[in-house]
Amino acid sequence: MHFTLYSRSYCHLCQDMLDALQALNDPAAPFTVEVIDVDADEALVAKYDELVPVLFGDLEQPELCHYFLDADKVGAYLRQDQAPL
Repeated sequence: MHFTLYSRSYCHLCQDMLDALQALNDPAAPFTVEVIDVDADEALVAKYDELVPVLFGDLEQPELCHYFLDADKVGAYLRQDQAPL
């Protein structure tokens, strides 16, 4: 399981979301988080500038949340990945 967090270095909301997400990380079913600094790419600034932090599970799907962690959506996403095939 992997998450992508669009963030910026001087953003306290970004750090808060990362901390809240990491608090949900379960050693029995761990996930990784890639933090991408939007300010390093003009296209990302144009897309996410005022929305950061923005959290995605699957980049092909809509965002899970922005500004604040939506624990319900993240939990549903994590459970969906653990569903039997």
